[in-house]
Amino acid sequence: MSLFVPEFDETVIVREAGAEVVGRAPVTVRLPTDSGATGGALSTQRVTLTAGAEGARPHRHDRGAEMFFPLDGAADVLCGDDVVTAGPGDLVVVPPGRPHAFAAVPGADADLLIALTPGVERFEYFRHLWRIRLGEVPARSIEDAQDRYDRHFLSSPARDAHRS
Repeated sequence: MSLFVPEFDETVIVREAGAEVVGRAPVTVRLPTDSGATGGALSTQRVTLTAGAEGARPHRHDRGAEMFFPLDGAADVLCGDDVVTAGPGDLVVVPPGRPHAFAAVPGADADLLIALTPGVERFEYFRHLWRIRLGEVPARSIEDAQDRYDRHFLSSPARDAHRS
């Protein structure tokens, strides 16, 4: 086991009004802290999903664990070959290398705090997704950025079966 000790010397405080917002319903992403602000300790996102919207398709991270903490509503979270439903106050932590994805439960909204640790600079990833949604860049362009953002897309029969 190795111990990662982040190096930063200032307390990080980001008020809700100060977080960058990317997207709009059905998927809105607030970007409070990227890893550069925390010495690489973590990066955080707050993702709000409406009416069963998909937050992320199946993928894995090789260099970090991802934490999902629903603030409101309910989310289905793929963890390997299992899909668990998490509600307010539940915590799901997916280890490195494990396939995962998340979506609001069908017919419901979800508001989640998500953290990746150790952190990876990911804000540009979310901006890139927004440019895809706006049609400014082709969808396949995100495939070329998988290593940069430690986000490797996968297929998941378990997820597909659960969502159908």
